[in-house]
Amino acid sequence: MDLTELTIKQAHEGLKNGEFTSVDLTKAYLEKIKQSDLNAFLSVTEDLALEMAEIADEKIKSGNFGLLCGIPCAIKDSIMVADEKCTAASKILENYSAPYDATVISKLKEAGAVILGKTNTDEFTMGSSTENSAFGVTKNPHDKTRVPGGSSGGSAAAVAGNLACYALGSDTGGSIRQPASLCGVVGLCPTYGAVSRYGLIAHASSLDQIGPIAKNVEDSKTVFEAICGRDNMDATSVDYKFEEEKTGLKGLKIGVPKEYFAEGLEPEVEKIIRNEIQKAEIAGAEIVEISLPSSQYALACYYIIGPAEISANLARFDGIKYGLSEPGNDLLDVYLKSKGHGFGAEVKRRIMIGTYVLSSGYYDAYYKKAQEVRQLIRQDFAAAFEKVDLIFCPVSPFPAFKIGEKADDPISMYLADIYTIPMKLAGLPGISVPVGKIGNLPVGLQIIGNHFQENKILSVAGLVESKE
Repeated sequence: MDLTELTIKQAHEGLKNGEFTSVDLTKAYLEKIKQSDLNAFLSVTEDLALEMAEIADEKIKSGNFGLLCGIPCAIKDSIMVADEKCTAASKILENYSAPYDATVISKLKEAGAVILGKTNTDEFTMGSSTENSAFGVTKNPHDKTRVPGGSSGGSAAAVAGNLACYALGSDTGGSIRQPASLCGVVGLCPTYGAVSRYGLIAHASSLDQIGPIAKNVEDSKTVFEAICGRDNMDATSVDYKFEEEKTGLKGLKIGVPKEYFAEGLEPEVEKIIRNEIQKAEIAGAEIVEISLPSSQYALACYYIIGPAEISANLARFDGIKYGLSEPGNDLLDVYLKSKGHGFGAEVKRRIMIGTYVLSSGYYDAYYKKAQEVRQLIRQDFAAAFEKVDLIFCPVSPFPAFKIGEKADDPISMYLADIYTIPMKLAGLPGISVPVGKIGNLPVGLQIIGNHFQENKILSVAGLVESKE
């Protein structure tokens, strides 16, 4: 038996029945990571992992342990694990160690989880391919010449390549769902506020959300249940307790946005997604064509609001308090050299856009206007959810593309998130479930629900998965 192929539930049963120990499980993953050439991990916390596994084994012996106890996982390298490196895949934080645990990490530690290491990401989570990492691109396990998606590409590749049982990622514009789709795993982006952001290095604070990447829907539900809820350290978090719901397809109203099946969507991807919609209809769901007219402005809106928040959030990395500090003749020189050498091209691009749209004379023309459009996008979704229960649509307009294929064309790269960004601007939850392949390249179906309807999304995603 290859222990690294087990799901959370299967591994839990094995631990419970004494078929193997958490240390055995952890060593199997660590060995596989050592042999891997995917570049999914930026750092492997071997000593910490084995120590956590030993503690978990003691807990397991007592018989009082939960589903995540002793199960090895991977953490995106923008989420802090106390005393371990947290680089956000940037040279500016290359030697930075986290002074405390993110709330989600405290919750996983409490559950007895085993942390294998920190996974690769686009620098400061800015990108859709993990090519913007300062420490090299991650390869897609299904085709090593292709990207795993981004920015949580390392987490998705780790789960798809059986280098971790599950992983945590973060989603600002699509960074959990898009790599999950490209790597053929399940990625859940929770409702904004359902999971604490405390200890996540901020990208765009009104959009960032931590969520699980897992081998199947059941595993993603298990992890989500463990990490969700109110946190006093995050004022945007909500007092939310996940309660499982059995939602059947019979009589369910599924919305299909006409704007999401337009020019730009690859015919093969469209065929796979429409096939899933048809399967749902055969199973008794009512398919309703809906319109989300303001979605056409979502990408432009996102690339004003996101960079504006980036400009503010990344101002702290100035060579004084955090990370890289280059010597200079005066304070301004230190700032310029530290940021100039520490930040990569995409991060600089977004900081400059953000600073521009917030500057005097442009704030009303760009940032204020983008916030007004964001409100229209929210209203579109609110109107849609008066008619339907869930929305089915693509995650990405195309499967995994070749490494380097879009590197010199930022606009083409930004279009990778065209179907994931609108619901982020509305703060809604969504999941990517693998539903087919083009050759050997996976394609995910995106299921979007109303606020705090993760239970409905997960229930229907489980039905979709079981029909594959």
